[in-house]
Amino acid sequence: MSEEQKKPEHRSRPSSAAFRTFVSSGWAPRRTTTPERAEVASYAAARRQALSDRFAGERIVVPAGGLKVRSNDCDYVFRPHSAFAHLTGLGGDREPDAVLVLEPRDGGHDAILYFRPLAGRDTEEFFADSRYGEFWVGARPSIEDIEAELGLTARHIDEYADAVAKDAGSLTIRVVRDADRDLTEKLDTVRASASETDEASETEQVEAADDELAAFLSTLRLVKDEWEIEQMRLAVAATSDGFDAVVADLPEAVRRGRGERWVEGVFGLHARHAGNGIGYDSICASGDHANTLHWIKNTGDVNEGDLLLLDAGVEVDSLFTADITRTLPVSGTYTDAQRKVYEAVLAAQEAGIAAVKPGNKFSDVHAAAIRVIAEHLHEWGLLPEGVDVEATLDKEHGQYHRRWMVHGTSHHLGIDVHDCALARKEDYMDAELRPGMILTVEPGLYFKADDELVPQELRGIGVRIEDDVLVTADGHDNLSADIPRTADDVEAWIRRIQQG
Repeated sequence: MSEEQKKPEHRSRPSSAAFRTFVSSGWAPRRTTTPERAEVASYAAARRQALSDRFAGERIVVPAGGLKVRSNDCDYVFRPHSAFAHLTGLGGDREPDAVLVLEPRDGGHDAILYFRPLAGRDTEEFFADSRYGEFWVGARPSIEDIEAELGLTARHIDEYADAVAKDAGSLTIRVVRDADRDLTEKLDTVRASASETDEASETEQVEAADDELAAFLSTLRLVKDEWEIEQMRLAVAATSDGFDAVVADLPEAVRRGRGERWVEGVFGLHARHAGNGIGYDSICASGDHANTLHWIKNTGDVNEGDLLLLDAGVEVDSLFTADITRTLPVSGTYTDAQRKVYEAVLAAQEAGIAAVKPGNKFSDVHAAAIRVIAEHLHEWGLLPEGVDVEATLDKEHGQYHRRWMVHGTSHHLGIDVHDCALARKEDYMDAELRPGMILTVEPGLYFKADDELVPQELRGIGVRIEDDVLVTADGHDNLSADIPRTADDVEAWIRRIQQG
């Protein structure tokens, strides 16, 4: 039990032997049907094989992580660590406190999943444990269920501590450090006690080894397999449905007041129904709020004449998430000034998408998009006097355009919205694009209401357009292309949805 759970018990709990006998009896037999092997199991096994090949002879520890307290004695809905989900295939709110261990053997590794299996009805956990008990949170799978579903060896979590400490002084043990802080601390103690080096040196060595593991696991997700690509297509399709629902309810968002929350709720309803939920906190930014890049407070009104910047994605049950942005005219049509900014951003996005192809570098996507942004800002006379496009694009002495486009144009996307974040720079920013990579293309222009360097007509306008793009053998596939993107198509989309 964690420190945060060591609190006085205020529930009345029957404890007599007679009650224990009573509560454990009179139940129908549990189901005996063995789950079918999950479709993802073979793909997860291939990912584990890549990990095994890289760290031959070493013990690899990948925790799912534990439950986190939301308030007092209530937990957040569980989401396993992304590395754990990727290597096991378990998504949703599956198996808190579980640990995947790759145990070295001649010729490779054995994959062993330590978890908390279904408890017997004669145990106190069954009826009295509000955090794990079947009465409170439902039945968990048995050891046999997990083995059948995932195609690996499963064991009770109580066996983990002894197993991970075995022969600790004779082999390297690596752990995903940020998945479960308490587990990592205990494992650090095991590794330190088995080491012959001084404590400071040992700490430095094990952390460096763990960092190497984390980078490898992040890099492993850069290129998606066919199952992952299909999950991304499902996430995008569900997100498209959520966007349609928001468009349909824009008049209601205006009418009710605090419309940003209404938009957030409408999209969240569809995300939770179609998948695991939202992939990240939705940005539902109306008017000048669109110029706050990570506006997730969503406390504002949605007014006629505003632009609504909706940046949202559905996370499907496998935990893969879409990440899509559209900037919608609340009244159904863009004003001339809004359209001017929108079409500049769209031109930049088109240039960025065109740069998504094998052989180009990841950084080429941003370079292509930001050049178009700089060209428009120069044409509109917003860059400082004497600064032309090439001068502002100079990374050491320019960058004036970043006053109005401060963020990057792309990031990898998958099981995390900002996927593969621990991959090294040479494997990410400086790497060549390869078929199977999925990245966003999302330029924007943001003219804050109090920005006196832009014309009055542009102040308060914020536009971002974002799509999820798959690198293919001969170019790219815009997975979210079916969601209207040009100004004319967006206006037609709103008319079609709202007028039936």
